[in-house]
Amino acid sequence: MDTTASFLKTDTKDVQLTLYVQPKASKNAVAGYYGDALKVRLTAPPVDGAANKMCIKLMAKLLSLPPSRLEIISGHTSRSKRMRILEPDTYPGGKTALIERICSLC
Repeated sequence: MDTTASFLKTDTKDVQLTLYVQPKASKNAVAGYYGDALKVRLTAPPVDGAANKMCIKLMAKLLSLPPSRLEIISGHTSRSKRMRILEPDTYPGGKTALIERICSLC
């Protein structure tokens, strides 16, 4: 995998993001960086996967992707998570446009 930004990894099949999630925040938003991760604030509590679902929903909205194209691959019960974006080459403008959009979030 080749690193474009410290929180972003790409390969031929997918794009992976390292996220640091702050549940029970006052609003849903990307809030810059937290170490080598993209910090995501969520209003959902960390109960029964609610924050994970909200995280996928928010990132899908911000990236103009269907939620089915995003999945949390590690950190299901942790604030530190890895998210995979499936089929990045089908994004309008291709993988490069997707990476630029991700980097513009903060």
